[in-house]
Amino acid sequence: MAKSAFRIKPYKHPRLKFVVRSKVSGKWERKFFTTKVEAQTFVRLKEVELLNQGREGVTFPTWLRVMAEQQAERLKPFGKTLSDAVDFYVRHLEAVTNSVPLPQAMAELIENRRGSGASVRYCYDLGIRIGRFCHAFPDRSVAEISTAEVDAWLASLPLAPVTRNTFRRDLRTLFAFAVTRHYCADNPVAQTTKAKEVDGEIEILTVAQTALLLESANAETLPFWAIGAFAGLRRAEIERLDWKQIDLESNLIEVKARHSKTATRRLVTIQPNLAAWLLPFQKIRGPVAPANLRKLTEDDRERAGLGSGWPQNALRHSFGSYHLARFNDAAALALQMGNSPEVIFRHYRQLVKPKDAERYWQICPSVVGEKILSFGTQAEA
Repeated sequence: MAKSAFRIKPYKHPRLKFVVRSKVSGKWERKFFTTKVEAQTFVRLKEVELLNQGREGVTFPTWLRVMAEQQAERLKPFGKTLSDAVDFYVRHLEAVTNSVPLPQAMAELIENRRGSGASVRYCYDLGIRIGRFCHAFPDRSVAEISTAEVDAWLASLPLAPVTRNTFRRDLRTLFAFAVTRHYCADNPVAQTTKAKEVDGEIEILTVAQTALLLESANAETLPFWAIGAFAGLRRAEIERLDWKQIDLESNLIEVKARHSKTATRRLVTIQPNLAAWLLPFQKIRGPVAPANLRKLTEDDRERAGLGSGWPQNALRHSFGSYHLARFNDAAALALQMGNSPEVIFRHYRQLVKPKDAERYWQICPSVVGEKILSFGTQAEA
């Protein structure tokens, strides 16, 4: 017969005459009784409990068992267990313990992107937008930021929906990076509300305005204007463009992946009128755009009478509109511009009449000075 885990001993006390000693939980415990019958009854009950539940069940504190049962009931409606709840909370505690201040996470993200080959301009813009968020939450760690706080901050920005979504995208990038570094358990931006973007009306330059702008441009900026108007490169892409990427023999401009907004390489066809504008300025290598581009282009627009009310992305939108109207090939234009055919169709279809499109692609150095007035007359007809 197995030896009992409980021992009944006489105890010298005025009232308590017997003691039950046991070592079930790994340390000696005592329970006192007034009579031997009470002690024996206690021992029998404990032996049955030990037999049914095992040593762990007997030593499990009653208060902890009750708490576990109550909390398990609370989790039932969600289909979760105590183990799920503990796993979730432990991940949160680990994230809080390992987390870092927002500015540190931002600095690490930018350094990571720079090391991955991201452009200087991209890293700069990332720092500006995320830095604005960090300034709004001083002395906060990454793990302490909630979805509600991000949502409220984004909604407070006095910006257009498209720009607000750009901030949201960069914050999502920051917290996704933070998750990989175990600075937070989840990405709070993932569940935030994306601002509804309403497509605004595309504004383009008239044929006369384009011709006048090119006539008013100085020698340093003329290639910039011509490439924007007749090749449709984005401003940032032209700013990063080198003359060695312009092949006038093959009539192609190479936009490198690291210089492209979509991070994909593409080749843009040089139309005959663009070749005529670029030929006098052709170099073997060197930047196409001058260092003081912003100031020089503002002067050009003033001379052309286009200093105020300059349409957003005027050159790129003009290129897309006139190209689609002249060549009627949305797929080819999408490849040229680095967009999808759906975007091309949505933005540029039916903005330009075919006769104006034909005149647009005739704008070249040999006719601008002579025909600028006729351009204006025809465009207004």
